[in-house]
Amino acid sequence: MDIQAVSHGFDDRIRWDPALIRKYDVAGPRYTSYPTALQFIDSFGSREHEEYLLERPPVIGPLSLYVHIPYCRNICYYCACNKIVTRDASVAERYIVALEKEIALLSRHFDRRRRVTQLHWGGGTPTFLSPAELTRLMHGLAKHFSLIDSPEREYSIEIDPRSVDTGTIALLKGLGFNRLSMGIQDFDPDVQRAINRIQPFDMVEDLVQAVREHRFKSLSFDLIYGLPLQGPASMEQTLARVIALDPDRISCYSYAHLPDVFSSQRSIDRMQLPGADEKLEILHTIIDTLTDAGYLYVGMDHFVKPQDELAKAMHDGTLQRNFQGYSTQLAPELVGIGVSSISSTADLYCQNVKTVDEYFALLEQGKLPVQRGLRLTAEDQLRRDVIMQLICRMGIDTEQTGERHGIDFERHFAAEMRVLADMEREGLLASEGGHIRVTAAGRPLVRNICMVFDAYLDPSRQRFSRTI
Repeated sequence: MDIQAVSHGFDDRIRWDPALIRKYDVAGPRYTSYPTALQFIDSFGSREHEEYLLERPPVIGPLSLYVHIPYCRNICYYCACNKIVTRDASVAERYIVALEKEIALLSRHFDRRRRVTQLHWGGGTPTFLSPAELTRLMHGLAKHFSLIDSPEREYSIEIDPRSVDTGTIALLKGLGFNRLSMGIQDFDPDVQRAINRIQPFDMVEDLVQAVREHRFKSLSFDLIYGLPLQGPASMEQTLARVIALDPDRISCYSYAHLPDVFSSQRSIDRMQLPGADEKLEILHTIIDTLTDAGYLYVGMDHFVKPQDELAKAMHDGTLQRNFQGYSTQLAPELVGIGVSSISSTADLYCQNVKTVDEYFALLEQGKLPVQRGLRLTAEDQLRRDVIMQLICRMGIDTEQTGERHGIDFERHFAAEMRVLADMEREGLLASEGGHIRVTAAGRPLVRNICMVFDAYLDPSRQRFSRTI
């Protein structure tokens, strides 16, 4: 396969080379950050975070907020998220009170004049909250941070089709959300039963119609490949239904079966999982089908319509990525709120405690609920810059990168350049005039190219999903 889409300076082609795909189909990070969360240290806690916020130089520019709602009414067997499965809706009250305390504590460290251009609620299931609770939480954020109503905002929320109705869709629009991310995973009834996530097509179709009626700026679907009972033929049928619903963005994630790490996955019959070759064929089917339908392949796992803002950002070199995924609105600081959420700045990552009991206890003491973090060295920031260029721009401007960080790029990365030379001979890369470009054959393998610059990577000690 060699697909060429309309391009404005960005090479949209994708070439599926089975030999290269099989060679490079290894475990590796997804690089929502660099260094990855595995490098965070436990000695960075609440006191250290408070000191950092008090001592850091004044920061100007917009803000990005992430709010984590950990509760789900049902367990999805594949899920690797930090979640609490319960049917007791009353647990949300205490959690919202704690969120309000954290929001108030954090807001003291951020200039109220800084506009929140990016807001994302994830989980768990954010729509576990009742309409009154959703409203209360949004008003709590607006009380302490400068939420905006301008077109450039990206205010998104993840929704479970099983936990919302058309009235909820209307409420979310009224609260200021302009983007929705809907968990689909697969439309095949047998696959849905195998993962304990039953959501008929008609249910999703009704919600999509409501999203369109309320004029949301963007609707995204999440799909997962490598689930039990999946195959290329069944995936074709799912994709046909997805395309018929016409989402603006589609994210396709590889399922990583790690039952020793995620207990819910022990309910999945390992014998029903597609084999390695079949899983690759499913991904090949996804890329073929969606690109034939007019979607552009962005980065590692996203497909978007050509007129989408992400496509435009990809073409003009402004595409960005953080813990919320790909974006056109990367603020200088991301503020994570809620259990297990991650915050990031130019030189810091920190993560909140992972249990609600610890979260409640720290906030009741008036402490920020941070459990671990990492201060980035100059070398970390350099390598992050390189990796993000690869993920977002499918290439590296070696001259500009060297100037930005005060290094001779080829000398500093001499060992890495030797590995890249091998990749270039295999056709994954092309280099000329101070630029390294990911080729059509290299685009499905960009995670592998990023791994070359990962100074912390030790696959023998760390468990990741496979790169393909």
